Amino acid sequence: MIDFLVRKFVRDYDKVQDVRVRQRYGNLASCIGVLCNLLLFSGKFVVGTLFQSVAITADAVNNLSDAGSSLISLVSFRLSSRPADSGHPFGHARIEYIASMVVGILVLMLGVELIRSSIDHIAHPPAIEFSWVSVGVLAASILVKLWMFSYNRTLGKRIDSMVMQATATDSLSDVLATGAVLLSTIMSPAIGFQLDGYMGALVALFIIVSGIRILKDTLNQLLGQTPDQELTNMIATKVLSYDGVLGIHDLMVHNYGPGRCFASAHVEVSSSVDILKSHDVIDNIERDFDTDCGIHLVIHLDPIVTDDERVNALRIKMAQIIRGIDPLLSMHDFRVVLGETHSNLIFDVSVPFECKKADDEITQAIYSAVSQMEGKCYAVVTIDHAYISETKGKTKMN
Repeated sequence: MIDFLVRKFVRDYDKVQDVRVRQRYGNLASCIGVLCNLLLFSGKFVVGTLFQSVAITADAVNNLSDAGSSLISLVSFRLSSRPADSGHPFGHARIEYIASMVVGILVLMLGVELIRSSIDHIAHPPAIEFSWVSVGVLAASILVKLWMFSYNRTLGKRIDSMVMQATATDSLSDVLATGAVLLSTIMSPAIGFQLDGYMGALVALFIIVSGIRILKDTLNQLLGQTPDQELTNMIATKVLSYDGVLGIHDLMVHNYGPGRCFASAHVEVSSSVDILKSHDVIDNIERDFDTDCGIHLVIHLDPIVTDDERVNALRIKMAQIIRGIDPLLSMHDFRVVLGETHSNLIFDVSVPFECKKADDEITQAIYSAVSQMEGKCYAVVTIDHAYISETKGKTKMN
């Protein structure tokens, strides 16, 4: 059913990286969401009003909120697809995250209001009534919401949409909430006790938890969370596959919304190779990433000495010292300035967030170890806090 709708209403549906195609996916999902939720709201509101059920009415209002959220999603897909301009050179794709946050806030506010209504019903419970109409409407709602969860999750993953995945999470919460209301409708007459208010409160808690989860996921994206491990490994592996590349470090990935991925990295090449040849390799890497992966990659070229036995020996020795201080540490940009009276060992030390040692503790340990090396050596250390520790210092030589 999902694939049929996509093929029917989304032109060029396989080109999910295209901004216009993403907008078509978003339009389809949002329109379906508005239609389904309005139908569910109408049915539940009528039944809840006729049988004076706060739980069913609360569930109906929740569906009305979902319809509003779908409208917000529709607007966000239109706005986020706008091209970059002088004021927003990275485009407008992050509008999807803002829209997702609005959805989360609305869901949270609705949950709080429904708890208040449910408490009132617990204090003043209405008469117990049973209706097969109520059971039928609630059962149909569960089936519809399960399908909505499935299509939102499927399409959200397909186009990497935070808004659609938030909607899928909300739909799953609705299934649990409506299931609780259905249980209340069936059980209350059987046990002779009105569960309506209690189930209404339970529905409200489901809604609040769903809102908090949506807000948390969205805030992580806006604050700049750690990029996906598969993505960073793919970038490092692809860069290292080019002839002339010896290593990669200082990889950073910036997310400006779906389809707006920027990255930067330092790439090591041999200092003995002509600089124009190495520069040509770097240009090819940047161009290939833009064409093949849709990633705007900017590379800083780091020439390193590979054909000097003394420098190589010092590099190996220094790497052993650093690993001895803490196995999580790694070294890059190693250079040696040889002099008649002493030699300077210049390098960066990558410190991942998992490392518990303080920067001063690391540098003092390095200075102490270098002072005991043969020959008079001094360390010139730059502490570099890793953004993506797993790809730091990856080289072909290790």
